[in-house]
Amino acid sequence: MALGVLCLATLTLLGVLQSQAQDSTENLIPAPSLLKVPLQPGFQKDRFQGRWYVVGLAGNAVRKEEEGRFTMYSTIYDLQEDNSYNVTSILLRDQRCDYWIRTFVPSSRAGRFTLGNIRSYPKVRSYSVQVAATDYDQFAMVFFKKISGKKQYFKTTLYGRTKELPAELKERFVRFAKSLGLTDDHIIFSVPTDQCIDN
Repeated sequence: MALGVLCLATLTLLGVLQSQAQDSTENLIPAPSLLKVPLQPGFQKDRFQGRWYVVGLAGNAVRKEEEGRFTMYSTIYDLQEDNSYNVTSILLRDQRCDYWIRTFVPSSRAGRFTLGNIRSYPKVRSYSVQVAATDYDQFAMVFFKKISGKKQYFKTTLYGRTKELPAELKERFVRFAKSLGLTDDHIIFSVPTDQCIDN
């Protein structure tokens, strides 16, 4: 009898843990429409290219307590003749440099892009990128929205031309992330590193 009660309690606990694990992705904060996200006026594609450091990250699948220490990575935007960007992110993973390369194709509005060659990502139905704000020389805030299966994921990054940004820009990023429906638990700032990301 006692063994039966113990087994039942264990099964109940496993069920609760499993449902909590599923909740972390099933109860996503809804992604806003691109029309509700600011778009940098008069976006200048040539000035935006070059290396950016990811200083902050916020998103509906980001969890501050799960991410722990988030190591900074860099992203290089290389403008092509067709006005698309070859985008290379460089990050330190398992003590080696990882390179993630993709193409952002311009849409009908300057500063808004879609993922090129989306057929290479069979689970991704759509992927949009929008430059929400930038001064080109110091910071940029970029919004990303991905529809994968029936789920909509979104995130925004705070880019810096340098690895450190003033507190007021970080506060502006937090306000922007919260305007998208995110909470403090969905906003993290990176720990600078000298490994890989300057290559």
